[in-house]
Amino acid sequence: MSRLNVLKTYKIYIGGAFPRTESGRYYELKNKKGEILANVCLSSRKDFRNAIVAARGAFGGWSSKSAFNRSQILYRVAEILEGRKLQFIEELNLQGISEKGAEAEVQQSIDRLVHYAGWCDKYSQLFSSVNPVASSHFNFSVPEPTGVVSVIAPEKSGLLGLVSVIAPVIAGGNVCVVLASESLPLCAVTFSEVLATSDLPGGVVNILTGTSAELHDHFSSHMDVNAVIYCRDNQEEIKKIGENASLNVKRNFIWNKDWVKDESQNPYLIMDLQEIKTTWHPIENIGIGGAKY
Repeated sequence: MSRLNVLKTYKIYIGGAFPRTESGRYYELKNKKGEILANVCLSSRKDFRNAIVAARGAFGGWSSKSAFNRSQILYRVAEILEGRKLQFIEELNLQGISEKGAEAEVQQSIDRLVHYAGWCDKYSQLFSSVNPVASSHFNFSVPEPTGVVSVIAPEKSGLLGLVSVIAPVIAGGNVCVVLASESLPLCAVTFSEVLATSDLPGGVVNILTGTSAELHDHFSSHMDVNAVIYCRDNQEEIKKIGENASLNVKRNFIWNKDWVKDESQNPYLIMDLQEIKTTWHPIENIGIGGAKY
C-alpha cells in the first residue's frame, strides 16, 4: 500500500516552546525546481515582543550560572547536533546545498559550538584585569553580560552562520532573540529542537522565521533590547538599525563575515557583548603592634 509521508511542521521557538506565529501568516519555501519544501511562519512584531519577554525572564538564571556550567551546556548542544547531523545535511540538500558542502557545514557548526564551549570559562580570565591605582585599594575590572541581544542572522548561511552568532552571545551569559535566514530557514527551526532537548533553559535562545524587511525595525527599536547584531548587507536596514539603536543607547554590531573562515570564531565576539564592571576594595594596612589603620 502507498502512504503519505508525515511532513514536518516548521514552527517558531519562543521560551522553550514551539508556537505558530500569532499572525497566522506563512510563506512558501521552494527549491530550485519551484517545488514547495515547507510552509514557514512569517513572524510578526507580537511574536518578537513575546520572545523578548521570554528572553528577559531567562536572563537572570542564565547569566548567574557558572561559566563551567554554560560550557557543559554548549558542549551538550554540540553532542546532540552531532547525533542528528544526517537530518541537517538532508535539510541543507533540500535547500540547494551540495552533499559535500552540507556535510562540511554541519561538521563545522558542531566544531564551532565546541570552540565556544571551551571559551566559556576562559574569556573572563583573559580580559579581566587588576588595575594600578595610587590609593590603598585593589581595583578589579571584570566582564559581565550585556543582557538581551536581538540578532538578525546571516541570510546565506542557514546553519553555520546561525550557530556562529548564537554561540558567542550565550557563551558570555547573554540571552537572544534571533531572526533566521529567510531563504534557508529549515535548519534554524530544526536547530531549535536541538536546543529544546539539550540542557539550555527555555528563553535563553528564541528563534523566529520571517523577513528582515518587516522585522529589522522592531529588532532594533525595542526598549528592552540591550544590543543588536546585524549579519547582512542591506545598507538601508543598517542605517535604520543604527538610528534605532541610538534611542536607548543599545550596542549595535554589524557582523557581516565569511563564517567558514577560522577568524570568524574568536573570544572578541564574546567581548562585544560584555560590559566591564570595575570594583574597588580597600587594602587593610597592619601597623606596629598589629593595629589596623
